[in-house]
Amino acid sequence: MSYHVIYPHNIVGSSENSSIFDHFFKKKGQNVFKYVRYSYLEMMPRSDIPRNNWVDRFMPAFARPYIRLMRLDRPIGTWLLLLPCWWSLALGWKLEPEHLELFELGYLYVLFSLGAVIMRGAGCTINDLWDRNMDKLVARTADRPIASGDINVKKAILFLFVLFVLAALILFQLNTSCWLLGFLVLILVFTYPLFKRVTYWPQLILGLTFNWGALMGWTAITGSISLSPILLYSLGIFWTLGYDTIYAHQDREDDALIGVKSSALFLGDKTKLFLVAFYGTTLSGLLAIGLLNNFGVFFYSLIVISGTQLVWQILTLDINSPINCLKKFKSNRLFGLIVTVAIYSG
Repeated sequence: MSYHVIYPHNIVGSSENSSIFDHFFKKKGQNVFKYVRYSYLEMMPRSDIPRNNWVDRFMPAFARPYIRLMRLDRPIGTWLLLLPCWWSLALGWKLEPEHLELFELGYLYVLFSLGAVIMRGAGCTINDLWDRNMDKLVARTADRPIASGDINVKKAILFLFVLFVLAALILFQLNTSCWLLGFLVLILVFTYPLFKRVTYWPQLILGLTFNWGALMGWTAITGSISLSPILLYSLGIFWTLGYDTIYAHQDREDDALIGVKSSALFLGDKTKLFLVAFYGTTLSGLLAIGLLNNFGVFFYSLIVISGTQLVWQILTLDINSPINCLKKFKSNRLFGLIVTVAIYSG
């Protein structure tokens, strides 16, 4: 038998390979025992925070919890936030090149890249503040800085304020139309963690949030919104519905235990069927953008290649294997990079 013993602030032990976890909680001075049977095909690491990496080796001790709070040592989330920005910048420059010079485009790429890092950190801070009590009860998240007590709530809020100041400094380098979009997205950023408590589709809200850059990149170049970036934004939402449903399968048993909802719990064994729909809509949207703007053969060739990557995800996905789910989730960076090149080649 294998088990994890989870107390409010840390995990104190595990034994050999098995698919059964026993959860122990302490409450009001009494030991409350709760036994939960899971059906994982293999054991997940006890924490999603990597140890003995560059954070531990090179960063000062006081900075490590904040680096981990921002997920700087796990950059896939930043990539998935950034890539729709890159798509939109590529599309805007491809279709409206008269609006800026090449070096100005490069400057926008720097701004959006920095902005993605900062806003990803802000989003993680908000999420971990909302979820701090639930995170303590889940093996994968119990070591997160706020849940573990490495950063208290007051310090986290102060850190969030600093991140928003930095984000505002970047935002104000863009045109005034971007200012409006930048402030509107904060509604989604602050409320996303609430939706996992009330709906099985928080992945939809995440899609609305993570793909906001598809609107902002175009607007940063042209100063307005048109059909092409709206299509780009819409297809990105379906892309997020796909990859974040895969991600959510890692935690579905824990989520069911603590009352968190997700598309993974709702779809269950029908996940692959819905992934075909989500990813199929994503590819259809990309093809529609190509047809709308008379893109050439190189664009369509690269979209076909990107489509094979999505097909590979679906065919090789094992929703009962957290390690497999994480691998497929992370592979979406490759898909996003191929799409970026495809838009430029259009």
